[in-house]
Amino acid sequence: MRVSVAGWTLNDTPEMDEEQFHLWRALLEDRTGMRLTAQRKRFLETSLCMRMREVGCECYDEYYEQLVAGVAWQVEWAALVDHLTVQETSFFRHLSSFNLVREYCSDKWSEKENRTLEIWSVGCSTGEEPYSLAMLLDELLSAPKDNIQRARFGITATDISLPALSKAREGVYNERKLDHVEPIMREKYFQKVGEQRYQVIPQLRERVCFARINVLELSAVPFQDLDIIFCQNLLIYFKRWRKKDIVNALTERLKVGGLLVLGLGEVIDWEHPKIARMPYENTLAYTRIK
Repeated sequence: MRVSVAGWTLNDTPEMDEEQFHLWRALLEDRTGMRLTAQRKRFLETSLCMRMREVGCECYDEYYEQLVAGVAWQVEWAALVDHLTVQETSFFRHLSSFNLVREYCSDKWSEKENRTLEIWSVGCSTGEEPYSLAMLLDELLSAPKDNIQRARFGITATDISLPALSKAREGVYNERKLDHVEPIMREKYFQKVGEQRYQVIPQLRERVCFARINVLELSAVPFQDLDIIFCQNLLIYFKRWRKKDIVNALTERLKVGGLLVLGLGEVIDWEHPKIARMPYENTLAYTRIK
């Protein structure tokens, strides 16, 4: 079925048939693990048409054939995935999870001098989550405690979307994005770079390393013995069995005593012999016990 998108607007997005929807849904799940329900069909149609109009494709079938044709369309595939996966996010989005990280790091740094904590932000999108973690830890290092003053941290932030990672590295956000950043932290960690636009200061950007990783390929990720893995608002895209595969793989990359922080309700009925639920109000978190 060939449905032209010439003259397309948001109000008259061409409708794909069930066979086309099945092909697109299978392609996305195979390459990214993303699960699209029937209720998300309209969202898929709109996102596809936006990209089709950009690259000059006339119908869903033509665009599909181009994307699966070979390496020449890898950049376009990355752009499409960006449209489909980037979601609205903000600094300190789930405050109780960050409070848990603060307490955990404070305890760990108080146990031993010169302790370095390694942290992984999984599905970091445009960078608000890892920069929130960096601000939190930098503030903790500024606390008047001898052991903590000699501590260090490093954050690796990963996502499947190359455009999102590019925005994250730049670290520029509109003023609305900073609504949940306390005024004293906004003054300390951001500098104004335009009308209602702010950039994370270089000293903080240098504390975060951004890299592209597909969570379906975690077996090839070299990370090991991490202190904290922070993974929120990512697993909602996946089927239940795939969610469990992902969190199992993340667990293997934690050190004993390490902390895994997930989004509330994102994993149900998950158990692992090396992991134990960490009781903390309004937070879904686990610690590795062996």
